[in-house]
Amino acid sequence: MQHTGKFYRIALLFNANKVYDRQVVAGVGQYLQASQCTWDIFMEDDFVYHKETIQRLSIDGIIADFDDPETAELLKNIDVPLVAVGGSYQNPDFYPHFPYVATDNYALIETAFLHLKQKGLNHFAFYGLPTENQQKHWAIERENAFIQLMQKYAYPIRLYQGEQTNSQNWRTAQEKLIQWIQSLPQHTGIIAVTDARARHLLQACETARMAVPDQYCVIGIDNEEIIQYLSRISLSSVSQGTKQIGYQAAKLLHHQLNHLPVSNKPLLIPPLGVEERNSTDYLSLCDPLVIQAMHYIRQRACQGIKVEQVLDHLRISRSNLELRFKAEMNKTIHQIIHQEKMKRAIHLLRFSDIAITEIAEVCGYPSLQYFYSVFKKEQGNTPKAFRAYWQNK
Repeated sequence: MQHTGKFYRIALLFNANKVYDRQVVAGVGQYLQASQCTWDIFMEDDFVYHKETIQRLSIDGIIADFDDPETAELLKNIDVPLVAVGGSYQNPDFYPHFPYVATDNYALIETAFLHLKQKGLNHFAFYGLPTENQQKHWAIERENAFIQLMQKYAYPIRLYQGEQTNSQNWRTAQEKLIQWIQSLPQHTGIIAVTDARARHLLQACETARMAVPDQYCVIGIDNEEIIQYLSRISLSSVSQGTKQIGYQAAKLLHHQLNHLPVSNKPLLIPPLGVEERNSTDYLSLCDPLVIQAMHYIRQRACQGIKVEQVLDHLRISRSNLELRFKAEMNKTIHQIIHQEKMKRAIHLLRFSDIAITEIAEVCGYPSLQYFYSVFKKEQGNTPKAFRAYWQNK
């Protein structure tokens, strides 16, 4: 793109307190850095735009969140170049008649479904949002995508929309959610419409002592970082291509401002893929005692448990349970405990900035020296070098 030398005043109408909006704005920023276009970006100081000011903005172009129906209504007659960002629709008549960059909602659900299917699961369910919340069309589109996938692959359709939770109804909503999960066949993979709803599932399973991922697998959408800190079981999630959405939206607006041809055909951005974590770390186990043992080990391996505590929990002899582990997993109970501790340590080294001494402690290693010795023997590198590698990757 040729540099014209003219400064354009561009409004980004997003509420950047949401992860989706923040990443779209970051994608716009990546385009600015790459193209070196001369834009003066307007955003409110609190990164939340105020709808009452839209008509009074003195601007040359807009990139706006059209998942918000009120914003779409306010901008429908605006007389400046505009690029909309939002979710995809299966009905093409629902798209605006100007440039639109969209999350591919069908592809999000298909990515989650295929991830669960590849794990060997044959039962699937969907936890969505209440249908009365018509403003969140993307939730309806994702639910419809799940229905279509179940029909395509000839699986039963298992849906639950639940309630729009708040501080008053949280407990009763969780009780109803537990009842729904318990009505599902064991070894069901549950797709949640967002990571926030997936957290409900993880909490419900923990409250009712339903083993994740051994009895039920859970996957969300958004790869919302904060959710990972609010559940003991780390959540697998589909990462949206949100930065690419922002990048392409900025590119389309740049073309408009330079009077280049721009298509009004919606541009659908596919997901980046699945960030796989513990909630879908599924092993097709059949032995109910091994399933119970695995759930206990996953929850307590980093508390320094020994084989004897697993045996006491199940009230079973060591020889009996060792035979069952050998048959199901071809590993000893001790090896599985060690494996779970190491997986947790690796996760913390890769995805947190917790000090290595603290990681050794919270993962149940008796000393930092012992942790270094075991880690280097198994991973071929020290924890410090391992972390440095992933930080620089």
